[in-house]
Amino acid sequence: MRAITINRYGGPEVVQYENDIPIPQPREGEVLVAIACAGINFMDIHTRQGKYANSRTYAVRAPCTLGMEGAGTIVALGEGVDFLRVGQRVAWCISWGSFAEYACVPASLIAVIPDEIGFDVAAAAMFQGCTAHYLVNDVAELRQGMDCLVHAASGSIGQILIQMAKLAGATVYATASSEEKRAIATRRGADVVLAYEDGRFADRVRELTSGNGTHVVFDSLGKTTLRDSMRATRTRGLVINYGNVSGSVNNLDPYELGEQGSLFLTRPRLADYMAGHATVQRRADAIFSAIRDGQLFIDIAACVTFEEIPSVHAAIEARQHIGKCVALIGPTDVSG
Repeated sequence: MRAITINRYGGPEVVQYENDIPIPQPREGEVLVAIACAGINFMDIHTRQGKYANSRTYAVRAPCTLGMEGAGTIVALGEGVDFLRVGQRVAWCISWGSFAEYACVPASLIAVIPDEIGFDVAAAAMFQGCTAHYLVNDVAELRQGMDCLVHAASGSIGQILIQMAKLAGATVYATASSEEKRAIATRRGADVVLAYEDGRFADRVRELTSGNGTHVVFDSLGKTTLRDSMRATRTRGLVINYGNVSGSVNNLDPYELGEQGSLFLTRPRLADYMAGHATVQRRADAIFSAIRDGQLFIDIAACVTFEEIPSVHAAIEARQHIGKCVALIGPTDVSG
């Protein structure tokens, strides 16, 4: 089979195209999937760079096949898998190997796709959708009367966070780095969209909330925004740092959380909120139902070929991409 692999960590030069890799065989608790579509994510770049080389949560190590999100059809079951069947249309995320024609995936991470959802939409929605779902519902516990701030609001997760926060009844403040990106956040339903202005977004949020700040901040950027995110958060509010696109904050004294108003700071990871098939299916069902009912829009920027995956990675790494890209791997029922 074809696959995109790495044997060592590094820059784009370490990525390899393989044309004759043996098709893997499912072990106990796994299923073998013929892949139709694969989602392309920033986590693929982090994998290539070696950022998970010592991770306990994401135990992916070089050498490996890249790609951590996909959709396709089950073609074989490993021992002990009795709640899935061959021929089912399925999707998954945070299991590596989707940049290939076949992948073995833990059955516990598999979600069955409804007939109304195409492989392209499933591959585009699974990772960002499940991430936004647990952040809004499990971590922030947003509800009517609350407000939140969403950074990187035009990004794939940011767009879904805005929509899910509005569905929960929250007022949404958002930030984005350009006029074009701010317009996207507005279209997704953000109540107020701001520029970063070297951290002055925190002052604007304070002004707009009568000096209080927001109940919750969703911060995927890290180094360039986290301390100002704390300034934008109300007393005893919650700062959710779920990504470090701009780099990690490695000099934070817990004393600062007290000084900013007895804040709560958490650094969650999706893997800890995807414990078992029932939870994965519940999150996926909520996402697919919202898409089907027109309550959730998934911005698929492009469907690309297998060979175009590295060029998409380059654009994502340079933060030049808006929306989600999906790679067309095998026979698909893309929804267009």
